[in-house]
Amino acid sequence: MKVTALAGGIGGARFLRGVKAALPEADVTVIGNTGDDIILHRLNISPDLDTVMYTLGGGISAERGWGREDETFTVAAELKEYGVGPDWFGLGDRDLATHLVRTQMLEAGYALSAVTAALCHRWQPGVRLIPMSDDRVETHVVIDDGQGRRAIHFQEWWLRLRAEVPAEAIVSVGAADAKPAPGVLDAIAEADVLLLPPSNPVVSIGSILSVPGIREAVGATAAPVVGVSPIIGGSAVRGMADACLRAIGVETSAEAVGRHYGSREGAHGAEGQGLLDGWLVDTADAGVTVPGVRVVARPLLMTDLDATVAIVRAALELAGV
Repeated sequence: MKVTALAGGIGGARFLRGVKAALPEADVTVIGNTGDDIILHRLNISPDLDTVMYTLGGGISAERGWGREDETFTVAAELKEYGVGPDWFGLGDRDLATHLVRTQMLEAGYALSAVTAALCHRWQPGVRLIPMSDDRVETHVVIDDGQGRRAIHFQEWWLRLRAEVPAEAIVSVGAADAKPAPGVLDAIAEADVLLLPPSNPVVSIGSILSVPGIREAVGATAAPVVGVSPIIGGSAVRGMADACLRAIGVETSAEAVGRHYGSREGAHGAEGQGLLDGWLVDTADAGVTVPGVRVVARPLLMTDLDATVAIVRAALELAGV
């Protein structure tokens, strides 16, 4: 079976761990969000790609859900002593090696997709991990925090400001001119099932879909497309997805996010091309309806691997595969 998933960071990575456990023989391709990518200290950092790679490769910090296990932050502490910022990004010493290798390879002329494959050769995540694009795409957030209306990088809004300053707009800078990375459209077209994990619908799934051609490919694939709600009982399972949803005028609810994605038959999503055949929601949201989409309620908290595998199996059952 060929499985393709569009994934962001922590929630997507944990869901994918369940996919691997539920379908150990499957050919799994993960199209990863790179809108969170940022350059700090002249280093190219791809947080979501690394979170998927570390999680599936057994190197993630179980406590934090991001970064490396047994991490130290000596370099970050020294930079702070020198007064060199930013100090709001948790740059770990072990993690630093990944960013150094990525930066050296990119500067040598390798595409991000080739660099990602090289990094995965060490970690052996058991999936094919492809960035959404080899072109530079950055998610920026328009805010007005008393210093005037301005745009800042998503990471600064998310980590330094904790999304407490309302976002007036969220913009994928560079997306309009970007192209899907090699293999992305083929992975969507050739899939037996396409999954949208419980990643942030705006800055993870939404960023991937902002690359021209990807949304259209999802809408056109012969494979069933099933999404898993990142919202349970009106609250984000993790992170501050509610702040992102407010910025695009979508209510923080499983029903509203499902309707935002939209049906591939009849009713369309927010961007004019519906995405879903099935929408898996938590039992707390039983009764949710999304026009043209089959909605099923199951427990969605990924409390451990067994619970996550059960969620994946429910999604596959909903897809009819």
